[in-house]
Amino acid sequence: MTKLLHISASPRGARSESLALASRFLRVYREQNPSHTVEEWDLWDGTLPAFGPPAAAAKMDVFAGVEPSGEGAAAWAAARAAFSRFAAADKLLFSVPMWNASVPYVLKQFIDVVSQPGLVFGFDPAAGYSGLLTGRKAAVVYTSAVYGEGRGPAFGDDFQQPFFDGWLRWAGITDLTTVSFRPDLVTADAAAGRALATADAVEAAKRF
Repeated sequence: MTKLLHISASPRGARSESLALASRFLRVYREQNPSHTVEEWDLWDGTLPAFGPPAAAAKMDVFAGVEPSGEGAAAWAAARAAFSRFAAADKLLFSVPMWNASVPYVLKQFIDVVSQPGLVFGFDPAAGYSGLLTGRKAAVVYTSAVYGEGRGPAFGDDFQQPFFDGWLRWAGITDLTTVSFRPDLVTADAAAGRALATADAVEAAKRF
């Protein structure tokens, strides 16, 4: 059975623009695909493990062909469990608000936890990295409150979408759909932009 996993990086609940768009996407997706399974993963729910010194040591052990032991073994098992939850999905929906020109730190934590050798990527000394998550498709909802394309540098930079799109492609997920809502909340009414983004989310869900 086809499974879609929604991974949310926003902690703002009902006040979140990215979650509102993702919810609209999911509503339409469920209507279009009633036999598919849809699961939710709120990255702020406390289930995402830390990736500190024991986990980093375990990762380097795996790179070297050594079985992690002690604290490293437990940290490696936690990282593999998080990866398995992620990789069990055929389709992925991410809701990603912009924080300080980039992504929320909890999303970077997720990336650091699951991006492991033999799981998300392979590596060859001559050929470099190869993404292992091929065959999946992803949709990403990007939102920002001040930054917008074409605004001056005083309104910020975009290290959000290039970074996250780049990570997905690096992991082998090249079938990407994006929905963006970047209202100029400083100088304009956001309602028109929100309506356009909602319409984009609806159409994206129908195609997904």
